[in-house]
Amino acid sequence: MRIRIVDAFTDRPYSGAPAGVMILDGEAFPFDEWMLQVAAEVNHAETAFAHPLPPGSGADWALRWFTPAVEVDLCGHATLAVTHTLNPAGPLRYRTRSGILTASAAPDGLITLDFPTAPLSPRPVDPALAAALGTEIVSVHHTGPFTDDLLAEVADEKTVRAVAPDLREVARLSRRGVIVTAASDDPAHDFVSRFFGPAVGVDEDPVTGSAHTALAPFWASRLDRADLIGYQASRRGGTVRVGLRGDRTLLSGHAVTTIDGDLKA
Repeated sequence: MRIRIVDAFTDRPYSGAPAGVMILDGEAFPFDEWMLQVAAEVNHAETAFAHPLPPGSGADWALRWFTPAVEVDLCGHATLAVTHTLNPAGPLRYRTRSGILTASAAPDGLITLDFPTAPLSPRPVDPALAAALGTEIVSVHHTGPFTDDLLAEVADEKTVRAVAPDLREVARLSRRGVIVTAASDDPAHDFVSRFFGPAVGVDEDPVTGSAHTALAPFWASRLDRADLIGYQASRRGGTVRVGLRGDRTLLSGHAVTTIDGDLKA
């Protein structure tokens, strides 16, 4: 059975967010336990499984995502990785736990995903969260049902890069993860972020497409622009172009396949 490792939100190998990709034969998923075992073996933030759907299904592919520990409701970088692998001539529609998601690829390889915009709701700044992140927090928002993260705004890019969280406390305080963000010091980017998801088995995600469905409305309201460029300042790093379109957010980036092989069991 063929398996690939694809680096997403980058045009260079060994940067961006690596994802496992399995394009399945037939019209059904394998057992959940098996997919979780494969995701744990791959041991990247996400492994995506997709199988084709018959005509009349309302979508072209069924798509699911697993961390090494759990199945998740929404994942951007692994969706981008699947789309890169399929290399479609036209738009693709994916049936997922978060509804129908669409993706399209431009001739230069730029892939654009159409995802639901996170409905942000402000929360009081919790001193326990500030202590877990080891820094002062400017504001906190909850990102809604699909991602179920906490978005923590901090003072500046230097603070984002310096965060060294207490991961056990971050897991205790969040359902999926915590996004840390600030305005960018680099004119090439509008904002920077990092993502910590120890509650779902991902200590730090290199590039989190789904988090940008919250970062897009958050920064669009502050910068008064709908089209923005985010940089996720993890060790690997990656760039996500976002376009806020009301209740939908467009996420765009490139991808590179680094491993293409066979799963033996």
